[in-house]
Amino acid sequence: MDCIVVFCGSSEGKDPTVIQTAYNLGAALANRHIRLVYGAAKIGIMGKVAQGVLDNRGEVIGVVPQFLIDKEIIHEGLSRLIITENMHQRKLKMHELSDGVIALPGGFGTMEELFEMITWAQLGLHRYPIGILNINGFYDDLLKMLRKMVSEGFLKPENHNLLLVDNAIDGLLRQMKDYKPSFLPKWISKGQT
Repeated sequence: MDCIVVFCGSSEGKDPTVIQTAYNLGAALANRHIRLVYGAAKIGIMGKVAQGVLDNRGEVIGVVPQFLIDKEIIHEGLSRLIITENMHQRKLKMHELSDGVIALPGGFGTMEELFEMITWAQLGLHRYPIGILNINGFYDDLLKMLRKMVSEGFLKPENHNLLLVDNAIDGLLRQMKDYKPSFLPKWISKGQT
């Protein structure tokens, strides 16, 4: 993996372990020479990941839609800033730049971004690893819900297995590095997204 997109909160939340782990993830990416693609903000968990990369001489690409430039505090130390017209173009650009996805704690935006990428994987639009860094069990309830989707017949086990989960940075990055996608039929073409 050369470039990982990280989806996470624009706020810091309440758990200091999440804040520190976000920074540590950034440092780990930089130390492995993996570029970070993220939402360009200086604030929140987003800003901590970016700062971890930058403090360790890594490369950070921020992608932000024009309308958010006035609402969010853009990180001034980015290696590169890409401005899109809207949110959909933002996600598409992040997807095009990356060859892996990691979700950290966040809110609605983080969930929406994560689920769009996992849905695209399910549809065969990409074959790169998607991981959740489950810091202090933040995603436990979501993971339980996903298992229920499988048991109730709404989610195929092979699609459930597209999502890699670990509570430690090294463990998740190792899983992502070793990830071998199983064959999934392409139901739609990239142009249809």
